[in-house]
Amino acid sequence: MSNGSEGATPGFLVWRLSMKWRVAVDRAVAPLGLTHAQYSLVASLHGMQRSGERPSQRRLADHTGLEPLYVSKLARALETAGLLERTRDPRDPRAVQLALTEQGHEVTRRAIEVVHGLLQQLLDPLGGLDSARTREFTHELTALLDAPLDPFSENETEQS
Repeated sequence: MSNGSEGATPGFLVWRLSMKWRVAVDRAVAPLGLTHAQYSLVASLHGMQRSGERPSQRRLADHTGLEPLYVSKLARALETAGLLERTRDPRDPRAVQLALTEQGHEVTRRAIEVVHGLLQQLLDPLGGLDSARTREFTHELTALLDAPLDPFSENETEQS
């Protein structure tokens, strides 16, 4: 276990791992003109487009777990950089649909390769990307992400 992790709570370790990952991705995609948050957006959009979807900003926010207002801000910056286009949804004039441009596809493809390499490095201690331990780790992370979190539920129980 790394220094400072002895006796740490799971919440602290999740936070430290997420920070380690964010910083590593930020550094890795910076030469491509992206931040970690922008990468999360374009990589998710890339995957959704490959599945035939042209998502709205709201749908992409739900998919990434980012706040809709933040996705809107990121999308505007990525549009200014020429990496994506924002268009009104013909079925809902309030909704904005997103799509990668050709340049956006190229930058995203390169960024995905770089981040995939980082992911392999991160998962080496578990036996690599295709190991049984990594599959179990992924299953556990999914269970945690699916668990509801309500910061007020414990307080309500204590007040009852």
